[in-house]
Parts: sequence; structure tokens; C-alpha cells
Amino acid sequence: MKIANEWQEYECIDAGNGEKLERWGNVILRRPDPQAIWPINQKKDLWKRVDGHYHRSSEGGGHWDFKTKLPDYWTVNYKNLTFKVSPTNFKHTGLFPEQAVNWDYIMNKIKNANRKINALNLFAYTGAATMAASSAGADVVHVDAARGMIEWAKENMHLSHLENNKIRFIVDDCIKFVEREKRRGNKYDVIIMDPPSYGRGPNGETWKFEKNIYELVIKCMDILSDEPLLLLINSYTTGISSTVLANILKVTLLEKYPDYEIECGEIGLPITNNNLVLPCGIYGRFAKKD
Repeated sequence: MKIANEWQEYECIDAGNGEKLERWGNVILRRPDPQAIWPINQKKDLWKRVDGHYHRSSEGGGHWDFKTKLPDYWTVNYKNLTFKVSPTNFKHTGLFPEQAVNWDYIMNKIKNANRKINALNLFAYTGAATMAASSAGADVVHVDAARGMIEWAKENMHLSHLENNKIRFIVDDCIKFVEREKRRGNKYDVIIMDPPSYGRGPNGETWKFEKNIYELVIKCMDILSDEPLLLLINSYTTGISSTVLANILKVTLLEKYPDYEIECGEIGLPITNNNLVLPCGIYGRFAKKD
């Protein structure tokens, strides 16, 4: 498991009983987490000293109960990057801190490439991976179907002082965008994707991970450069093993590029209160060997 243990301004303080307790800068939030199914056995008073608590509804969705009047948003830093944090109606904050392990991987690969890198970020959300790739020197195309997430990503670009870098923001269905890039003859050295379990494109297109992920990887092969640097898949889809991602990458990319390598596994967050690890999804990496 890859553990995101280099944060200074984020901390998973505790987890258990289906929830997690987190510090985002100076703000303490309590949110549901389906992976934290073990009991909370000690220091339960920690859980009472929160600024915001997201309560899940039995009918679906939920609501925030704020104990402290918080600003609409605040920021947290990760190394040389700065991100906007804001509690949303769907419990999320606009940032997945466990992804820092992938940001570091992306930045290191691009910095060590010793050539100009063109990167494509699909299902790019609020753009943390986009900013990581851009800060390392890549030209980045950022694609997401939600216009609101594109605007949030632009804010992260300004917060990280990357507005003078080459970043294109595109509202589009990811599969259709990849198909158009093939017709245009555009190529990428790096492709990053964080596809949802289920989603809809801007024109009603539907996405289902189990049905569409293999198809998307196949289509992405058509827009990889002659000497690709990496392709990274991240997933939070319940029931999908990281070995599934490895198998897909092996039967597609590794057959075409036998001198490359595949790596897969889980990502997680260290829990400071009890030295446990909170699992937070899976990854599959196809990359040129160092």
C-alpha cells in the first residue's frame, strides 16, 4: 500500500464506526467513511471537538452541521501546491488527500523525463493531479464533464501560481474527447484518469466503470505518444481489485510496450491517533522503467 504520509496541513486524526476525523489546516471535520468499520475504542472526546460534522441521511445524501462558522472556503498546502477546500453538499471537500502519493509519482516522473511532456488528465475533478503535472513542467489538458469542477480547478491553478503555465481546461465527456483527439492526431506522453463508478457527461452520456474502463484504455492507446512516460488509473469503485487494473494494463499496454512495467495496489492515509491506516482506493500504473 502507498501511504500519503508527507502532509503537513492535512491529518486523518482518527477513524472508526463508519466515520473519519480530519484536520484540514486549522479546521476539524467529521465525515462518513464506509471503510472505517472498526470500533472507536479510545479518546472518544476527540470526536466532539469538531468544526463541522456531515450527517448521512437514511434517504440518501446528508447535511453538514457546523459547530463553528466557517468561511466558504480555505486553503491547504501540499509541498509547492495550494488547494481550495470547501465542504460540499455531498460530504466532499474538493480534495482527496490520499492522492498525494500519485501527485508525487507524477511530479517525479515528469521532472526526471528530461524532455517536454504533454499530459492529459481525464475525469480531472478539481485538478490536483493537473497542478502536480504542470508544476513539474508538463503542458496539461484537463478534461471533466462538470463545469463547476473546471472552475474550481482554475482556482487551484491560481492558488498554486501556475496561471502562466500551459493548461487547457475542457468541459467534455472523456471518451468522446479521446475519440476526437485521435481524429485530430494529438498525442500525449502522460495520461492520468480518475474515473467514477458511475457518471454522466455534459450531454447525458453515461459512464459505468465496469463497462467502460477497458474501452477507455484501448482508446487512450491511440493517443499515446511513440515513447509514453506513464498512464495512471485511480479508482474508488467498490468491489474492484487493484489486480483488475493491472490485468487491464497488461493485456493492453504491456503487450504493445513490453519494455515497460505495471504496478498496482492500494492507497491510504495514516491515522495519527492509533497508528492504523485508512484504505482509500486503488491505483494501476503503467510506466517507462527508470
